[in-house]
Amino acid sequence: MSEFEYPEDLRYSTDHEWVREQGDGVVRVGITAYAQDALGDVVYVSLPAVGDSLSKGDACGEVESTKSVSDLYAPLAGEVTSVNEALDETPESINTDPYGEGWMYELKLDDTSDLGDLLEVEGYREHVN
Repeated sequence: MSEFEYPEDLRYSTDHEWVREQGDGVVRVGITAYAQDALGDVVYVSLPAVGDSLSKGDACGEVESTKSVSDLYAPLAGEVTSVNEALDETPESINTDPYGEGWMYELKLDDTSDLGDLLEVEGYREHVN
């Protein structure tokens, strides 16, 4: 059994991003507890810009930690509608609250049926264990 929390209401990518439906075809994206733990202490985050059009799998930002720099990948295709600007001042929120204050950006999906391509919580647990 994993030591990490994976909320049941989220969908997950094999690249360790989580997706939470916000309504009206918009999703909020962040990285999982597993990913932030593997990275270590996050010190800087580079996010996509509002208005960017992303394709599924696109590298769209970076997370820099005391250990390494890792790319962020778009879990779904869509247009960036919002970014978490608070991460400029408090990137450590990704470590302390990856599913809340540590969210990264929001996407207006090109096709909401693509959500079905992502893993449910049990599938993600199997992926990381």
